[in-house]
Amino acid sequence: MRYRLQDIRIAAMKSAAMKIGLITPAARPSRSGNRATAERWQRLLRELGHDVSVAIDYRGEDVDLLLAVHAWRSCPSIRRFAEVHPDRPLVVLLAGTDIYRFQHEAPGPTFESMRAAHALIGLHENAAADIPAEFHDKLGVVLQSAEPLERRAPLKTKFEVCVIGHLRDEKDSLRTAYAVRDIPEDSRIAVTQLGRAHNDDWAERARAEAESNPRYRWWGERARSTVRRIMARSRVMVMSSRMEGGANAVAEACAAGLPVIASRIPGNIGLLGEDYPGYFPVEDTEALRQMLLRAESDPGWLEELRRHCKQRARLFTPEREREALAAIIDRAVSRARTG
Repeated sequence: MRYRLQDIRIAAMKSAAMKIGLITPAARPSRSGNRATAERWQRLLRELGHDVSVAIDYRGEDVDLLLAVHAWRSCPSIRRFAEVHPDRPLVVLLAGTDIYRFQHEAPGPTFESMRAAHALIGLHENAAADIPAEFHDKLGVVLQSAEPLERRAPLKTKFEVCVIGHLRDEKDSLRTAYAVRDIPEDSRIAVTQLGRAHNDDWAERARAEAESNPRYRWWGERARSTVRRIMARSRVMVMSSRMEGGANAVAEACAAGLPVIASRIPGNIGLLGEDYPGYFPVEDTEALRQMLLRAESDPGWLEELRRHCKQRARLFTPEREREALAAIIDRAVSRARTG
C-alpha cells in the first residue's frame, strides 16, 4: 500500500508524542544497514517529538510502541512485546532477507512477526509484490534518506568504480571484481570496495582477489566520512546484490549524482524505477563487464544514468522519510485502538 504525500503530512501532524522502543539486531558499534537505519529513525522520530530508545532486544520495558527492525531476527522481541502489551501498537520493518529469504526458509517466525504487527514497513516501492496478499493492508513504504553529497574531482589516472556494502552472499559482493579481471589492458577501470567481511571466508576471498587482480582493492570497513569521500569522487557505483530490501547506498548515490549500475532485482528496481537504463542480470559477470566498459567509453550513456539518479534523489530526503514514518506510526496506533 502506498501513501499519498498529502495523507502522510496529515498523519504526521496527528501523531502524538510517545515513548518508542526501537529494536535492531545489530549492536553498536556495528555499521550494518540495520544499525544505520535504526539510528537514523531514532533521530527522525525524535524530531517528531517522540522519546526513542534503541536496543538489540525487548526486555519488558514500558514503552507506548515497539518498532522492530527485521521480522525474523527480532521475532523473540516481537513475541514478547505482543504478549506483554497486546493492546499497544507494534510496527515491524521487513528487511530484505525477511522478504527474499526467511519468509520461504523460516516462515514460522517470520510470519508470526508479520501477523503480530499492526503495521509493516517496506523499504522500496515494489515490496508489496513479494509478500503474501494478507499483509498488503498493513504495509507502508519508507524510502530511506541520504544527505546531499557534493561531487569531488575524480582520479585522473583511473576510472574508479566503487562498491559499498558488507561482503556477504546476499550482496554477491565480488561480482564487480570478477567483471574487471579480463578487461582490455588500455582500460582505466579500477574497483574500490568498502565494507566489512561477513566472516573469515569472505575476508580471505577478498584478500585473495586483491592479490591476483590488480584492478581491485578492498579497503574493509571504514568510517562514514571515508565512504562518502570515495563515493564523491567515483565515476560509477555498482550494486550487484542477489537480494535487497532497499539499499541505502543507492539512495546515497542518487543524492550524490553518482551513476549506479545495479542488478535487476525488485529491491533495486523499487528504488531506481522500472525504466532505469543501468540494470544487468543477477550474477551475470559478462553483462556487468560490458556495462562497466560502456560507462568508461560512452560519456553520453553515463550522463543518462546520472540524470536518472538525480531525478530519483527527490524521493530520498529526510523530510519524506520522516513523514512516511509518522504516517505508518499513526496507522499502527489506530489499528491497535480498534483491535
